[in-house]
Amino acid sequence: MRKREKGRRGRPWQKREQRRDNDLALIYGWHAVQAALENPARRIRRLLVTPNGARRLEELSIKLSLAPDIVRPEEIDRLLPPDAVHQGVLAEADPLPAPALEDLALDGIVLILDQITDPHNFGAIVRSAAAFAVSAIVTTDRHSPETTGVLAKSASGGLEYVPLVLVQNLARAMDELKARGFLLVGLDEAGNADLADAPLKAPLALVVGAEGKGLRQLTRETCDLLARLDLPGQIKSLNVSNAAAVALHIATTRIAAKC
Repeated sequence: MRKREKGRRGRPWQKREQRRDNDLALIYGWHAVQAALENPARRIRRLLVTPNGARRLEELSIKLSLAPDIVRPEEIDRLLPPDAVHQGVLAEADPLPAPALEDLALDGIVLILDQITDPHNFGAIVRSAAAFAVSAIVTTDRHSPETTGVLAKSASGGLEYVPLVLVQNLARAMDELKARGFLLVGLDEAGNADLADAPLKAPLALVVGAEGKGLRQLTRETCDLLARLDLPGQIKSLNVSNAAAVALHIATTRIAAKC
């Protein structure tokens, strides 16, 4: 049985590093790899590029910490799932370090993801989080996809800009944020208020549940309030990644208006 890792102050739900830190992250696709190469916190162990990819690297004038291996496209294909679109570039890299909950800034927005397991949805949420300058994404160590491969491709470089805080107990982590002054707002189609009318303030933690299941009961009970997205069209629900993007737009606009 794997021993529990303790974070700062002995709290088992706080970690300084992402899980599976003995494994290398596979990052492919130009947006994701370029962002990783330009991130000084990301340690690249190996870089595979096709001849066309090597020419594009030269055109972009990206400063490299290691010489790339020039390979045929089939060699990259063998390292990835059959449907992976790598665009002639693949990086093997160490996982990124993550902040502790107590180190998160108190002037912005944090996303809390409650058991979102689909890597495409998770990656799309990371991409939106980077676009809206989210301070961090908090999710559970278990019941969440690895930050590699499909997720990294879907995030389109967002993993380099938004730290992931992996915790063992989501409700306790939420209580920790609440104690630090965060307002915890859960997205729920049965929420009492439209998010656009809810009393939002920074620091804010938006809590998003898995598609279909939504927020778990304990997660719902730990939120300060539950809010819905009122939509004007005939379809009244959104894919979880789209809902997160709309919620972030509303929240950032509302908070900015108060500054």
